[in-house]
This record gives sequence, C-alpha cells and structure tokens, in this order.
Amino acid sequence: MTTNSKAKTKTISPDSVITKRDFWSVFFRSLTLDASWNYERMQNLAYAFAMAPIIRRLYKTTEERKEALERHLEFMSVTPHISTLLFGISGAMEEEHTKNPQFNPASINAVKSSLMGPMSGIGDSFFWGTLKVIASGVAISLAKEGNIFGPIAFLLIINVPHFILRYICLDKGFKLGAKFFSDVGDSGVIEKVTNAASILGLMVIGGMTASNVVFELTAKVGSGKIAAPLQEYVDQIMLGFFPAMFFLIIYWLLGKKVKTTTLLVGVIVISIVFAALGIA
Repeated sequence: MTTNSKAKTKTISPDSVITKRDFWSVFFRSLTLDASWNYERMQNLAYAFAMAPIIRRLYKTTEERKEALERHLEFMSVTPHISTLLFGISGAMEEEHTKNPQFNPASINAVKSSLMGPMSGIGDSFFWGTLKVIASGVAISLAKEGNIFGPIAFLLIINVPHFILRYICLDKGFKLGAKFFSDVGDSGVIEKVTNAASILGLMVIGGMTASNVVFELTAKVGSGKIAAPLQEYVDQIMLGFFPAMFFLIIYWLLGKKVKTTTLLVGVIVISIVFAALGIA
C-alpha cells in the first residue's frame, strides 16, 4: 500500500473505523446545513447529507444505512457555526451502536434533541448577537471612511473564529461523544457562556448605536454671536440622547411586528422631511 493510500485510510482514533477522509467530508458537508432549509423539519435534509459518509463507513447493508439516514431526517435546528459538535456526537453514537448490541439507537435522536436548545443558545448569542454586531461595527466604521478593508474585515472577523470553532467542535464531538455535554451541562458552563455572550452583545449594540446612529438638532438657542446649537445643551444633559431614543423607538416598533421594510422607508421619509425643514 502506498503512503498516500495509508493517509487516506488513517482513522480519527485507534479504536475507531471512521477515517480522516470521513471527518473532512462531514466538515465540508456541514457548510450546507441551511442550504435545504424547510418549514417542516428545517435543517434535517442537510444534516442527513452530512452524516452520509459516516453512515456509509459504519453500516454495510442497505437496510442498515436506510435506518440510520431516517434517524437523521428528524427535526433539526441548530446554529450552523457550531453544528459540527452535534455531527461528531451523532457519529460517535452511531459507531457505538455498531459495536454494542445493547445500545438503543433511539438515544441518538434523544441526545440531538436535548442539545439543540443549549447549543443554539450559545451559538446564536455569540455569532449572531455578539460577533456579527462587532464585525458590522468595524466594517461600517471603515466603509464610512472609504476603506476597502471594511467588507474584508467583516468577513474575516466572522469566518476566522467560525472555521476554527467548526473544526474544534467536530473533533471534540467525535472524541467525546454523548459524554461531552452531560459533563458540560452538570458544570453549568452553558448558562454562564450564554449570559456572558448576551451581556457582551448588548454592550456592543449600545456602542454601535452611539457611534453609527446620527441625529443632531441644527436649531440654535439665543441670537447673534452668542447663539449656541440646541444640540450642545442636549449633549450636556445626556450624550447620545437622540440616537438612543431613535434606537428604542425602532426596537419598540419591531416588537409590535412592524415590518422592517416599512421602518426603513419611514426612516428615509422622516430624514428627508427633517432635513428639508432644517430641524436636523
């Protein structure tokens, strides 16, 4: 056997039949998790697609492979960036099923269902609620200055940690199996990470509101040379008062189920009217 063929058949661990090639197949297939999203079971089709290399490796008969694929066609909804942790755990449990006659295959979906919520809580808070906001703030600030690095920075800030975590999660999922989240859940670290990410996200949103939402009054108080802009007095009372109020109004309207398109058009119209009247 040649060196190249040995490398292709190298397994992820000494006691596993899953190969490195299978590992990377799952990794790259996991990138399609939202590509076949549907209203009934959301990410289930792509999840089964990503698990196919593992199922093909572990099961020899068509009937066994069919049963395994059907297991992974159940409802699935998880943050895509860290979804590989579930893939790894599912793969480890499928392999345990082939080794242990007493293993209950129904526990595979039970574990998936129990982990979707906690994982999405962490993933959504970190990637959508924190990292995306930070990346947007950096990108907008650079783009406002005409810097081409703005959109590039956005993609880098999002995707560098994304791909690192995607790899680590898949690796740990395969190595630790279902035991991983039982230990993590007992320690309470899930709740701590979720709360910390939420707090950081709110701080970043506050900073972005103050720096990127611009609303200044042009009216002046007084007459002649001693006339001073009304905005200066407002800033002395509370710096960033109008951007904060503007943000809160938009947030309140979103809570009332007002469409984002309606809000965008409304903001444009109000801005034009205020500018024409010389108010702001």
